[in-house]
Amino acid sequence: MKEIEYTYTVGMDDEDVQEVLTNHRTGTLALAADGEAYSIPVAYHYEDGALYFRLGEHPGSEKMRFLDATEQACLVVYDHDPETNTSWSVVVRGPVSRSDEEVPGIAERSAYYVPLRVFDEPIEELDPVLVRLDIDEITGRRTGD
Repeated sequence: MKEIEYTYTVGMDDEDVQEVLTNHRTGTLALAADGEAYSIPVAYHYEDGALYFRLGEHPGSEKMRFLDATEQACLVVYDHDPETNTSWSVVVRGPVSRSDEEVPGIAERSAYYVPLRVFDEPIEELDPVLVRLDIDEITGRRTGD
């Protein structure tokens, strides 16, 4: 293990964390149901202390089954610059649920998202769902100086 290179990290201040959440648009959303983990890449929008996701729902959707069973979700947003060997990550935890907002809430926020990705489902069978993660905890780390 002595051959492994180590890098010190430091905590990010609130301003840096807010900047990451505001300016970065994608991350990995982790859900859990009955002791089984499930994570998916998502586009998100940060607004008023919450994160919003647009997900496509179709009959038998595994991600929606996990979403409905998850009480506390986790979003990881991160980046690494190989040229400078610097990196940062932000981990957000909190309750996640389908948003009570009507479908216009999705349309109003469309400019904040990359296009909704579809994998192997007919688009006509997908219903867009607005999902909200209320932030209980945020941890930000970056490589040290």
